[in-house]
Amino acid sequence: MSSLWIVVIGVVVIYFAYTLYARRIDRTVIGADPTKATPARMYMDGADFMPTSRFVLYGYHFKSIAAAGPIVGVITAANLWGWLPAIIWLMVGVSFIGWASDYSAIMMAVRNDGNSLSAIAHRLISPRTRRILFVFIFFYLLLIAGAFVGIMAAIVASRPDVPFGIIVLAIMGLFAGYAIYRMRMSIIGVTLLTVGLTIAAMALGPFGATFAAGKPTDWSTAPIAGAFNSFNTSVNGAPIYTVLDPTNADPRIPAAGPDGTRPTTPAYNAATGEINVLPSFLIASLLLLIFSYLGANMAIWRFAQPVNYIGFWITAIVIGISAIGAVLAPFTNANVAAFKLDAFKGVSPSIAGGALQPLWPMLFVTIACGAISGWHALFGSVGTARQLEYETDALPVGGGAMFSENTLGLLSLTAVAIAGGAGAGAFAGGVGNLINVASFGAIGVPFGTALGFGAFVVIVLTVVQLVFRVMRVTLGEWLGDRWIGFKNQHVASVVGMAVTMGLVLSGTWVYLWQLFGASNQLMAALSLLLVTVWLRSVGKNPAFAGIPMVFMYVTTMAATVVTAYNLFVTIATRPGQALISVIGAWAMVAVSILLLVAAALIAWDAWQAWNRYRAAPAAPEPAPAALR
Repeated sequence: MSSLWIVVIGVVVIYFAYTLYARRIDRTVIGADPTKATPARMYMDGADFMPTSRFVLYGYHFKSIAAAGPIVGVITAANLWGWLPAIIWLMVGVSFIGWASDYSAIMMAVRNDGNSLSAIAHRLISPRTRRILFVFIFFYLLLIAGAFVGIMAAIVASRPDVPFGIIVLAIMGLFAGYAIYRMRMSIIGVTLLTVGLTIAAMALGPFGATFAAGKPTDWSTAPIAGAFNSFNTSVNGAPIYTVLDPTNADPRIPAAGPDGTRPTTPAYNAATGEINVLPSFLIASLLLLIFSYLGANMAIWRFAQPVNYIGFWITAIVIGISAIGAVLAPFTNANVAAFKLDAFKGVSPSIAGGALQPLWPMLFVTIACGAISGWHALFGSVGTARQLEYETDALPVGGGAMFSENTLGLLSLTAVAIAGGAGAGAFAGGVGNLINVASFGAIGVPFGTALGFGAFVVIVLTVVQLVFRVMRVTLGEWLGDRWIGFKNQHVASVVGMAVTMGLVLSGTWVYLWQLFGASNQLMAALSLLLVTVWLRSVGKNPAFAGIPMVFMYVTTMAATVVTAYNLFVTIATRPGQALISVIGAWAMVAVSILLLVAAALIAWDAWQAWNRYRAAPAAPEPAPAALR
């Protein structure tokens, strides 16, 4: 298999899925009408409801949904089961489920006055469903935050060339928001300046380091990375405690050498397979939480939106250059284009410690976002739907952004397949090779790999701040009536971040990732469930949402059970584990049970609502409040 074929397959499948299937559903089932007033046009308040050009809104929605899911999930899945099952699910999932979930959630919110999923569940199903959905959403967001912060902290702590790019991204975000909205500067000029300086900072991080084949990078020769490396060395002493990852997917585990062995590093003991939790990891976690705190609590235009805007361009540039490299590689460097991973590794790979990783259901939750994602539906219903200028913009924005995120998943698959290895390092290494090919050798592979690490963190970090923003709003709506303190955005943010930090420190990263994946796909199933009930209530054919919903419901609930079992046998009851890891494992088992119960109750309530609507004549969709 060659990198070129991944590009060809992706282009062909996405084109036909969008033009022949998605457009047909938009035209014949949903009936998007450009003459209908959208919530953005009726309730324009300059804050949440704001009519936005579909070209701008596409970029905003795409970068608000594209994070670690289509990168880490695809890489982990390819290493567990092979690249063939990964690409099949990426293509089938996005064609029949992913775009439908994103697009239909946005349209359902638009047709329901821009209300959130929980508010729509209250009206369509029952008040109890809304309360249960609040519980589900909060713990679901908690798992996203824990999985994403954990993997980013591991990279930032082990790659001293990365933090400088994060700091400059934060500064550029603050400047871009002020320049565009207060100084009224040209958006083109601001874009060129802020994106250019952020990329320059990402390049300056590794600048001057000595990259020698077969030897650890000498960061001391790099002015910027060397300073961060010296700081890490000064704070790191003996490990605070150790954790284990039987899948070797944790970013702190170095890649195996040509002889198949892994070197010992300050964060990894090759003799025992233990991962050392060092002070630099804790500091990196706090740095990322501070960044996210700004995005969660400052006015959206001051930080979160401009940071995401900058991140969109960095993501687009990485995908574009890597795609060029993937097309050129078979003709200019066949060794780079050739896949190093096996196409298929079996339906149930052997995992140390007795963990289970059967192809079904675990593949479908390990690849968390490249095929389908509940985060997309959740964010699209409360954010994108309130900025849609015309109903006909929903498909190119919601569906189009989902298909675009699928290309990020295909890039991740290509990167890991040509580089080999696991974790974010495989993504960075593959991107480094593709950048080298696309630049005709002008940018060396080690330097391109360093840029790949920086791009990965930027891609993920821009979304994590929005996760915490939605989390503190959810906590306030859920428990604000019980204790007024939760209605304070700062209190709600600190509480959410403190609990997230507990999950990060538990060290059970790979199972936290798969539990996030299961809850993420279950969130997508819940969204499709609401869409199915909504379409039934207005007399429209819900098959395009209902059939995928049943598959995702059964699959993700089964995956949640498997992940809880893995946590139980490999960490919670395994002798010699650090206390915080054991506590974290039991906490995640409890969250698994909570999510299963919540999902089952919501499904039962929805079934009763379905029967009510089936027995009654179809009701017309409610007219927007402004037109009643």
